Amino acid sequence: MRWTAWFAAGVFAGASDASTLTPPVLPLTVRGPYLSTWLGRARDIPWEHWPIFWTGQEVGLSVLAAVPKTDLVYPLLGRPQDSLPRTGQSFNVSFPTYLGATFDASTTNLTYGIPGPKSSDEPLELVLSFLSPITPISTLRQSIPASYLTVLVSGCFDVDIYIDMNGLWVSANRRNIIKWEMSQTPTSVENGHAPLKTWKVKRTTEQLFTEDADRSEWGALHFTGPSDVRYEAGTSALLRQRFSRTGTLQNVVDGKFRGIMDEEPVFAFSKSFKLNSTSAVGGEAHDSVLFTIAHIQDPVIQFASARGLTLMRPLWINYYPTADEVLYFHYYDFDKVSLLASNYSMQLEVDAMKSGSEDYKDILALSARQVLGACSFSGTPEDPIIFFKEISSDGNMNTVDVIYPAFPFFLYTNPRWLAYLLEPLIEHQFSGQYPNDYSMHDIGSSFPNATGHPDGRDEYMPVEECGNMLIMGLALVNSLKYDTEPASIWSQAGSRPYIESAGRSISLHVDEDGMDDTFGGPISAKGEKQARKWVEAPYKLWKQWTGYLVREALIPSNQLSTDDFAGWLANQTNLALKGIIGIRAMSEISELVDEKEDATYYRNISEAYIKRWQTEFAISRDGTHAKLAYTWFGSWTTLYNLFADSLLCFHLPSSLSQDPVIGQKPLMDPGASKTAFVDEKIYKIQSDWYHNVRQRYGLPLDSRHLYTKSDWEFFAVAVASKQVREEVVDSIALWVNETSTDLPLTDLYDTEGDGGFPGISFKARPVVGGHFAFLALERACGGKAVEALDFLNDEKPPDFPSRLLDGEL
Repeated sequence: MRWTAWFAAGVFAGASDASTLTPPVLPLTVRGPYLSTWLGRARDIPWEHWPIFWTGQEVGLSVLAAVPKTDLVYPLLGRPQDSLPRTGQSFNVSFPTYLGATFDASTTNLTYGIPGPKSSDEPLELVLSFLSPITPISTLRQSIPASYLTVLVSGCFDVDIYIDMNGLWVSANRRNIIKWEMSQTPTSVENGHAPLKTWKVKRTTEQLFTEDADRSEWGALHFTGPSDVRYEAGTSALLRQRFSRTGTLQNVVDGKFRGIMDEEPVFAFSKSFKLNSTSAVGGEAHDSVLFTIAHIQDPVIQFASARGLTLMRPLWINYYPTADEVLYFHYYDFDKVSLLASNYSMQLEVDAMKSGSEDYKDILALSARQVLGACSFSGTPEDPIIFFKEISSDGNMNTVDVIYPAFPFFLYTNPRWLAYLLEPLIEHQFSGQYPNDYSMHDIGSSFPNATGHPDGRDEYMPVEECGNMLIMGLALVNSLKYDTEPASIWSQAGSRPYIESAGRSISLHVDEDGMDDTFGGPISAKGEKQARKWVEAPYKLWKQWTGYLVREALIPSNQLSTDDFAGWLANQTNLALKGIIGIRAMSEISELVDEKEDATYYRNISEAYIKRWQTEFAISRDGTHAKLAYTWFGSWTTLYNLFADSLLCFHLPSSLSQDPVIGQKPLMDPGASKTAFVDEKIYKIQSDWYHNVRQRYGLPLDSRHLYTKSDWEFFAVAVASKQVREEVVDSIALWVNETSTDLPLTDLYDTEGDGGFPGISFKARPVVGGHFAFLALERACGGKAVEALDFLNDEKPPDFPSRLLDGEL
């Protein structure tokens, strides 16, 4: 791509030159639950539809280009052409050549060719580059709810650019009255940076902690450009027509505040690129202009914390006291943050390609921004918190069984963010505000109100949530306690000194460049100290949840699992496995804090339970697969909870039970299985079964339906053979290319037909972090987790006769 050498330090060079997938929707500006704008119908040309919020509601973001010395204006994004008369004007609407979209983990680029004023001119290349940077070594940068839009041009003739936004960025109700202002930073600014121009737009009467159609009804849009752009606020049609006639704007502000679609007020910038005068004879010139888009709220959440109902402020406010200051930093941080984001994207590509799949690389790139699009960073450096929205399914807050499928992304990218996600759940329950003896389902039924469930009547998933918390707890402990191979390579980046936290939380220490300190590790026994401190204070809570599992996990009563859309069911095989692994996890958590008696007890219980689960309950009569439920003969299930056995390193031979209690025999013969906890036969039969039941678009969730969950597909095949993993990933990639779904990437879809929604329209959910399961597993156990599963590749999976697959056994 010809831009790379010229713009090597910028975001454009970071995006993939070619993306192998053609998803139905692409992320544009995705930084949180309320700053989440997407290119809908992304297989079409971008000027045929308006961009959308994740719900599918249209938002106003339009881009036009005009070529001086011609009468032509070109729509690029949105439908601004609807405001432009077709006749009787001094301009004519034409359409560029759309050269397609490329994307990586942080960037989406839309590229166009625009004809020149002379037939001999080579078309000008124009790129709209949307950057929502993922910065695993800078939590401060990740916490800022703002993204970048760069317009890059390359050619030999001049071109004018116009961009506008409307009030649908601050409210879902088109009748709500909004107000706006143009703000300019002083001409005398520190660090030698030029002043900026910013549109600030918000409701005239904000409604704190209120949503309408999942849109926030408080907070302000900040749309920022450099000092040399022209600006104007006014009626959409008038501004677009004026630009189409003149190629510029008037630097005036319409002062009549009104409803969002009442003579639709828009907030516009224009920029003229003088390429003809700067290009060499017969050559090309290059130029760009940078804009930022932010949605600023303060406070962000109300939280029933240990000290009572608390108005939580954004995390960034601890470093920059005002919105103007943080957005000034954000704007001029572009080059640095672009490199950080590019570093993450390139490393992700390298790691994904180890799976042998170009498609897997693109699936991960497509998923990454979607995970962080559910996050709202809050708290203080001493006690950072991430509030997490259960997007689209029911809007709960920090839902345990939504964090769980997403947590491979956080283990791979930045495990400290997993700690910040779990923190409000632990703090709220440890303070005694939840009455049940099992883990709560969520900290609030409706984002952004984390007011808990003092009546204990949250969604009933007791085994599910206890198992999830214990598995994630030990995974986080393991990510802290590493010698040479951390769970995330970025954990080793940052300042080295160990700074003792005042409380039990894993605090955040940011240097003068905005970079995090290291996370865990052996230096000064930092990881061991952090892990112990994190577990020790609420130890009785961990023990309480484990006690519930000891009573209830082996033979689960009638209850929901995380797949609640499938309904209640007793004796769930996969759910029982999660609970048993949770008990085993508690054994190691107890060991960490020198609770030796507890450690031995939970180890023995888990080994007794897993033996009974394997030999008495879980497996079909013919031994070919796990049943959906113990007494449901002829059924089968995707055993995705097996993933946790390997992620937590229980499968390694070294994790075999320590010397048995005197007078007892080992529950399993160490020589009988290549795996130490769940028997290798379970891994093998499930891998073979997946090979046989795979459909056109992937691996069905279980024998009840042909729908699937993509997060669980990746959990399941991460612990299957390489052949089976590649087969299923290929099927998922085919689904991405062919699905009829038309909203941000769903995790629940039909594996046959048109790959559409199965009656339930999940979209934009952060559970796609589960797509990172294989990458998290590759780095687990000091890099030995995947190697210990090599026995799965010894033989090709057999093809079963159809009678087995039809449920006869």
